[in-house]
Amino acid sequence: MKLKNIPEDIRTKSIKEAQNEIKEIITQLENKEINLENSIQHYNRMIHLNYHIQKQFRKKANEIKHLKLDKNKKNIIKDPK
Repeated sequence: MKLKNIPEDIRTKSIKEAQNEIKEIITQLENKEINLENSIQHYNRMIHLNYHIQKQFRKKANEIKHLKLDKNKKNIIKDPK
């Protein structure tokens, strides 16, 4: 699934907001009175939300990695032993 397929309203959500919406969708999907078409739409939205969360986690992990690398470089320059 590519990012361009992710709806704009999902791309602007925080990780926590996306997780909360997934929980709501799961609750709706567990309702036996929901029709098949709605179930499919909810499921597809949940897949988009999950992909968005994964992308945000990768982005945060890269930011942390770069901060750690930058900090290590500064420490090496400041303390050349």
